[in-house]
Amino acid sequence: MTKSSDRVNGRPPLISRRAEWERRSEPILAVAALAFLVAYGTPIVEQDLSPGWQSACTSATIVAWIIFALDYLARLILTGNKRYFIRHNWFDALILAMPVLRPLRALRLVALLSIAHRAGTNTLRGRVVTYAAGGTTLLLILSSLAITDAERGRPGATINGIGDGLWWSITTMTTVGYGDRYPVTTSGRFVAAALMLAGIALLGVVTATVASWLIERIDDAKNQEAATQALVNELRIEIKRLHERLDAREQHADSDDQRDPEKYTP
Repeated sequence: MTKSSDRVNGRPPLISRRAEWERRSEPILAVAALAFLVAYGTPIVEQDLSPGWQSACTSATIVAWIIFALDYLARLILTGNKRYFIRHNWFDALILAMPVLRPLRALRLVALLSIAHRAGTNTLRGRVVTYAAGGTTLLLILSSLAITDAERGRPGATINGIGDGLWWSITTMTTVGYGDRYPVTTSGRFVAAALMLAGIALLGVVTATVASWLIERIDDAKNQEAATQALVNELRIEIKRLHERLDAREQHADSDDQRDPEKYTP
């Protein structure tokens, strides 16, 4: 689930009850999300699943949805500024309120990204890379399952299996778009629109991350060159001072010889 910290008078509060709830519920949400993924995807991949297993998978998705809904309600109750929470967690409420669009229920698996966030490095770039890698993998899996679920068996459908769905997801997400596979249903087009927007966003994130890394490398090289040049200048100044001292000593020795010419006479 998407998390946001409450702000009172423009300043984030200290560790609150909601933050403690989020910390404790994180593993439960991760397990629920993985269970939802398995229960949602198994009937799509295995067409010959027995009625008993299909019922078990349906029950598992319902239980996972209830867990997500309870988590949302708990965070809302534990939040001081509820308007702020609702305004900044609208996506959570949206995906909880759309059970009619069955393929889009898979969007609840965005809870897995919060686990990826914790597994990432402490640097901003590390987190971006973690989100990009995790988000790309998750989007490919979800879109493949969702488009197959929406399209298979429909009149004029060109996506009739998980292989077709995976191929369509890869070509769509990479903006290649061969056109050999395309959605013909309304819900399938919703999935396609979501994947196209998400693919463009992820591509922008990856491009910006690579550009940022290159700029940082160039800045590091420039800084190192500047530091090296500064050290060379210091060495030059020190050598000049040594030359001046040696010249002064030679001049002093010459003046002593001139004042006492018999000092070194054998």
